[in-house]
Amino acid sequence: MAEITASMVKELREKTDAPMMECKKALTEAAGDMDKAEEILRVKLGNKATKAASRVAAEGVVAINISADGKLGSILEINSETDFVAKNDDFLKLAADCAGLVAAKNPADVAVLSALPLGDGTVESTRTALVGKIGENMSLRRFARVEAKGKLASYIHGGSKIGVLIDLVGGDEQLAKDLAMHIAASKPKSLDSTGVPAELLDTERRIAIEKAREAGKPEAMLEKIAEGTVQKYLKDVTLLGQVFVKAEDGKQTVEQLLKAKSALVASFNLFVVGEGIEKKVADFAAEVAAQAAAAAGNR
Repeated sequence: MAEITASMVKELREKTDAPMMECKKALTEAAGDMDKAEEILRVKLGNKATKAASRVAAEGVVAINISADGKLGSILEINSETDFVAKNDDFLKLAADCAGLVAAKNPADVAVLSALPLGDGTVESTRTALVGKIGENMSLRRFARVEAKGKLASYIHGGSKIGVLIDLVGGDEQLAKDLAMHIAASKPKSLDSTGVPAELLDTERRIAIEKAREAGKPEAMLEKIAEGTVQKYLKDVTLLGQVFVKAEDGKQTVEQLLKAKSALVASFNLFVVGEGIEKKVADFAAEVAAQAAAAAGNR
C-alpha cells in the first residue's frame, strides 16, 4: 500500500477544500493516486466545493451569542461570496452554532473551532458539506469571546453586516444599547488612547507637520501643531473621546456620558463584515469578451 504523507494530504486539501481526515481517507482508498482521490471526494462532497475554494468570500454575517445572565458572550464573523447566500437559513444556522461553540468551548483560534464537534461531524465537515450543497465558498474568519466584568449587550445592524458586543459595568440596559448603537455608527478603533497603535499616531503627526510646513507655518510651531492634530485624531477614533451620537447638545462625549451615569465600558468588540478583505470587482463586459474569444478559438 502506498504511503500517505502529510504533504499529499495537504495538497489534496488545497485542491478540494475538503477536511484533512476526509482527504487522508480518500488518498488511502485511492492507494495514493491524487486524481482518483479527488474524484472520490467529489463523489462524497460534490465538485462544487473544489471550484468554490479559491473564490473570495467577502460577504457574510456577524453572529453574537450571549448567556442568559449576560456574563458570557461571543461574536463571530463568517463569510460567503454573495449576500444572497448570507441570507440562507443553513448558512445563518452555521453562524449561530459556531458563535455558541465559541462561548461554550473557548477555542484558541479558527482552526480549533473548525475541529469541534457539530451535528454528525465537525464544524469543518459541516462547512465543507454546505459549500458543496450551495456551490459557493464560505469561511470562518474571526471571533472573540468575552467573560464580562459587568454585563454584556449587543447590537446588530444592516442585515447582520455590523455587530457590536459591549461589556458595560454599571448603568442600565438602555445605556448599554445606546452605546452599542453608537459604536456601530461611529466605529471607534479602541476604547481610549492606550489602544491606538503608535504607528498610526506617528503617521498622523508626520502628515500634520508636512501640511503645516507646506502652509508656511514657522518651524518652531510645527510640533505644537502636530500634537494638536494628534489629540483631535484621538478624539475621533477612541470611544471615550467621541461625541455621543445621541447627545442633545451635540457636545457630550461618551466619557462624559459614562461619568454622568456612574458607569464604565470594560471592553467592546466591533466586527464589520468583509472589513479588510480585498473584493474582486467583476468586469462583466471583459468577461463576456473573453468567453467569446475562447469560443471562437475552439471552433
